[in-house]
Amino acid sequence: MASRRRLAVAYDCLFPFTTGGGERQYRAFADELATLGDEVDYLTSRQWEDDAELPGAFTVVPITGRLSLYSGDGVRRIPAALRFAAGLFVALVRRRRRYSAVIVSGLPIFNVFAARLALLGSRTRLVVDYLEVWPRHQWLEYSGTVTGTIAWVLQRAAIAITPLATCHSRLSATRLRNEGLRSAPITSPGLIDATVEAGPVTPASEPPYVLYVGRHIPDKRVETLPAAVAAARRQIPGLRLVVLGRGPSGDAVRAAVAESGGEEWTEFPGFVDEERLAQLMHGALCVINPSRREGYGLVVVEANAHGTPVVLVADPGNAATELVETGINGTVADSASADDLAAAISAVADGGDALRRTARAWYDSAIETRTIRRTVEGILEALEPPRRIARNTKEDTL
Repeated sequence: MASRRRLAVAYDCLFPFTTGGGERQYRAFADELATLGDEVDYLTSRQWEDDAELPGAFTVVPITGRLSLYSGDGVRRIPAALRFAAGLFVALVRRRRRYSAVIVSGLPIFNVFAARLALLGSRTRLVVDYLEVWPRHQWLEYSGTVTGTIAWVLQRAAIAITPLATCHSRLSATRLRNEGLRSAPITSPGLIDATVEAGPVTPASEPPYVLYVGRHIPDKRVETLPAAVAAARRQIPGLRLVVLGRGPSGDAVRAAVAESGGEEWTEFPGFVDEERLAQLMHGALCVINPSRREGYGLVVVEANAHGTPVVLVADPGNAATELVETGINGTVADSASADDLAAAISAVADGGDALRRTARAWYDSAIETRTIRRTVEGILEALEPPRRIARNTKEDTL
């Protein structure tokens, strides 16, 4: 009997102790690898109390203590990224011959250098998973001229030394090649969690509400929503806004609510548990995300699982729009302006129950091919050594 492979997944956060798309994705990677029969270590920073219940399908290996990952304005803190990269380097040096392969997130970018250096000379394969790839102008907007330029140069260097890259959108695949990747990346079929149970399709709740799910940071543009809903209320009487999550842009969002006169029709539940999240998604008129950048767009999948259409915004950095078929599972607004978002919300409302049925049908079709399981299987297949094909000679047939 063949021995089980031992693999590692490295990311500085672990769901559910911290939440977000990346946290869910890498936790799902570890779960699926374990389900497929591999032994898996999850290398991460410590985010839990001593009495917390850790996942049982794989081994959680804390390689640093608690990290303060974000600054007050929602930007990743360089000291935290460097500390995790140092912990990752030490952990992989100590385990360099233990793993068949290591899957490491390309964000923060220091992870790539740490893993590559630690594994030099070993037979351990390195896979770098790129949630997003940013062009230079995006780094400058995010971190300023000096820091942003340095980050962009480091990203190009990391991409250049990446032996095997994976990503989850055509946008990221194109950017990887443009930023210097030397071989074609593995573009995954999708990141759908097939274990999520989708309930029956039902009409939107009355009175109707639009739902935002996510952190409140500048790139998400949550503060655009109150004015958009106020404009949409002219066509959809009683429309409400429910804003989940928190973050450094929270004050700007509340100020936008006050400016739009939306105190009576806006709710801020904060972070909610999975059961409440599912209820809110199921009843929403639409799930709206005005973000300017997304590496994949799990919110589209999660909303459509409930038969709830989505509203996104067209933007060069928003890969989530690749998942939207207008009039089938949602719509894409031309911009994040109040009028454009309001028009998109009204279009979803006009679609009614028929749009909710086609949104769910989109999900039912996607779940056959665009799952985390398919993505993980593709990574494992890429890690297999090339097979030798024997020539079919005359002697072979005798």
